Amino acid sequence: MAMTLRLTDEDEQALALLADAQGISKQEATVRAIRDAAARRVHEDVVRELSTKARARYADVLERLGR
Repeated sequence: MAMTLRLTDEDEQALALLADAQGISKQEATVRAIRDAAARRVHEDVVRELSTKARARYADVLERLGR
């Protein structure tokens, strides 16, 4: 699917620097940045969920350790 991406001059420079640093095209740098951001978000959600479950499961232990 085709898409037009409008960037500020500063964002365009940042994208060019990122692409140059990785030795890839700006197109590929954009795709990788999107995928990396999505993966981080999923990872953060999983960690948050596991943390919530662990705090509930070990609430009594955490309470005793906090004394």
